[in-house]
Amino acid sequence: MEFKDYYSILGVQKNATNDEIKSAYRKLANKYHPDKTKGDKKAEEKFKEINEAYQVLSDPEKRKKYDLLGSNWNQHRNTGGTSDNFNWDEWFEQPRSQSRRTNKESYQTFRDFFSQGGGVSDFFQKIFGSGFSGFSQSQGYAYSPERGQDIETTLEITLEEAYKGTSRFLSVGDKKVEVKIKPGIQDNQILKLSGLGGPGKHGGANGDIFVKVKVKPHNKLERKGDDLFLDIWLDLYTMVLGGNAKINTFGGKVKFSIPPQSQNGKVLKLSNQGMPLYSDNSRRGDLYIKLLVKLPENLSNEEIDLFRELKSLRKKSAKESINEN
Repeated sequence: MEFKDYYSILGVQKNATNDEIKSAYRKLANKYHPDKTKGDKKAEEKFKEINEAYQVLSDPEKRKKYDLLGSNWNQHRNTGGTSDNFNWDEWFEQPRSQSRRTNKESYQTFRDFFSQGGGVSDFFQKIFGSGFSGFSQSQGYAYSPERGQDIETTLEITLEEAYKGTSRFLSVGDKKVEVKIKPGIQDNQILKLSGLGGPGKHGGANGDIFVKVKVKPHNKLERKGDDLFLDIWLDLYTMVLGGNAKINTFGGKVKFSIPPQSQNGKVLKLSNQGMPLYSDNSRRGDLYIKLLVKLPENLSNEEIDLFRELKSLRKKSAKESINEN
């Protein structure tokens, strides 16, 4: 029987701490996990060997016995001894009670279960007997926990829904997951639904769902950050003489004043009439309204004459202003 160097198998020093041993085991177990190395017999054997080493070095009693055995083995080997003439018998695990025999029977069942694929090494069986605290009797080796798969998806909502908030239901496997969307969400903003993704394996945590929210463009309103921009068309007379106007917003009707002699393209700012802030729904951005003049059509002769008179008056006023200067 050959001595098994468990420290070398895990790639740790003999004075390694429990955390260092656990960390080394997890890295190697993840690398050689059968789910990742499907059909690779060498990798499967390596995985079993890693698990075997971890069962010994992670158990204080087994590690203490193993270290003492290792010390004696090294002394024996340094004096020219070999495996054939080393006194293995004094290190073999011996049944000491009925409960011990019961464990031995369980171990025999465990061995029978793995008779085709091979279980632990002969070294482990002889030295540690039935101490299989970390092995799965249904699988033959301890799987390291694996986190579930993350799921990425996209939801499309309207600008009004982004303003007021909304919800959607996603189908994840055989269940429905509700996605609640707060007012003020931005286009392409990603929501994270923790723990609602793919199920974990071997006790690992579930994955997450990442939802990218797409806000569809509005046919009248343009959004920039938390501000909204709107073009409205007004008749010439209101632009010249001033007046009042009303518009329908997502929050209801809003009335505002048009200053007299407003120029075409003038922008009015309506404070706190924009999008709710996602971080604080009690606050809002602003609404910017661009005033665009719509010239009258199908004028009567009388109206055309009035415009000619107005034109004449404007020329006269301009000459008087030049003369005064």
